[in-house]
Amino acid sequence: MNMTVFRNPANKTTGKVYLVGAGPGDPGLLTLRGAECLARADLILYDGLVNPLHLRHSQASAERTCRADGPTGRVIPQDEINRRLIDAARSGKTVVRLKGGDPFIFGRGSEEAAALSAAGIPFEVVPGITAATAAAVYTGISLTHREHASAVAFVTGHEDPTKSSTLDYGALASFPGTLVFYMGLHRLSAIAGSLIEAGKPPATPACVVSRATQPRQRTITGPLSEIASLAVAADFHAPSLAIIGDCVRMREQARWFEDRPLFGQVIGITRPEEQADDAALRAVELGAFPIMLPTIEIAPPESWSEVDAAISRLNEFDWIIFTSANGVRAFLGRLWKIGHDMRSLANMKIATIGPGTNAALMQYSLRADLVPTEFRAEALAEALRPHVRGSRILWARASRGRDVLLTELAAAGAIITPVVVYLNRDVDCLPAEAIGQIERGELDWIGLSSPSIARNLARLLSNEAKGMLGEKTRLVSISPVTTAAAHEAGMPVSAEATVHTWEGLFQAMIRASA
Repeated sequence: MNMTVFRNPANKTTGKVYLVGAGPGDPGLLTLRGAECLARADLILYDGLVNPLHLRHSQASAERTCRADGPTGRVIPQDEINRRLIDAARSGKTVVRLKGGDPFIFGRGSEEAAALSAAGIPFEVVPGITAATAAAVYTGISLTHREHASAVAFVTGHEDPTKSSTLDYGALASFPGTLVFYMGLHRLSAIAGSLIEAGKPPATPACVVSRATQPRQRTITGPLSEIASLAVAADFHAPSLAIIGDCVRMREQARWFEDRPLFGQVIGITRPEEQADDAALRAVELGAFPIMLPTIEIAPPESWSEVDAAISRLNEFDWIIFTSANGVRAFLGRLWKIGHDMRSLANMKIATIGPGTNAALMQYSLRADLVPTEFRAEALAEALRPHVRGSRILWARASRGRDVLLTELAAAGAIITPVVVYLNRDVDCLPAEAIGQIERGELDWIGLSSPSIARNLARLLSNEAKGMLGEKTRLVSISPVTTAAAHEAGMPVSAEATVHTWEGLFQAMIRASA
């Protein structure tokens, strides 16, 4: 296979730049190729409109560029972005330039590609879902339709201020299909007026979509002559785009996204940051906006000697108990690392505390022999009690937690050996931005998934944030034990899950929001 290798003046192998379209905001709309590029990146430079949840696909260092300087990033001129891409690639790095929507549709990706080409830097462009198609679909509008529109035009509402307008409003007014104006919110009155002046009927259906595909998506419809004033009255903000044409009439028949059960609600996810993806993505799936509030962190034990000693005598145990997905991953990962595999568990029965732990076990092609009908330590002890008299049990546990299993199973006649396979530690602080959101009453829910998380949250919140609990921000608890811990810490609980999982927490929010 022939391969061209570019080299920099220092004679080092040049890296590569990927110009990746991140889509319009929904983290599920990133392409598979985009995720692959993120996974191999050394550096990510991403736009302010890109959803930070995309970064879960990468371990690279990342920097955000914004439209205005602020706590999440700063404005970086296009020339500086081009220079940084080139310099990073020349140093041998794999760079991802992550851009909202599609890089080549009003995204200045072609300018970056031209700069890379001129500098002799190898690059690849990965298309993304552009805002027009996504906004239309997520509001229930079909941009083309056999009966209403046989064509669609994408138009910029924000032309280069250094050149004269090249838009032919006469042609646009007579265009036989749907018009989509990108980035035109602040010029919407002028755009609508120019179209009407050029002959577009004032009653033409129009729509403005703000923050398309995101839980904060907002949509208004009205006649072209009134759409600008309606957007002002609704206090719409960028990013927004306008859709104009008869296809807008179809919205009420095909809307779906804004009817999701937790649509528009902001939910604090208190799981450890590296394990929050599943809960965050489920929140998005239900129409909510997840905010990371990690109150604990997970770390390996300071010494594996106790675990390794237990692994060396697995043949002595009748049962092994896992009470968390963390325990499964930590123990089985260590088992593999020191030269063993799943055959070492052949003579043991396995018990897990619930479906999350069981799902982690199944990733290793293992099935639990016992899972209680209620997902808490008391229920697991009760389910095990008839089977363990005289049995030797290994419990892969966290560095802290309740000792219900230890006392209950010992009372049932079992010989139980607990080994700490991971550390469960308190964090020192919550993200300042998240604390500010709670203080301003911008969070609707915070999920409490364990007693220690409830206590830590109370410790980490400011007095102003605590004052919002129960009024602006509601707490939902995963279990009665967690509810009791929250109450002891002086925090009101507004809802409690009947199934003790994060899915149970979400269902409790849905019931309370109905």
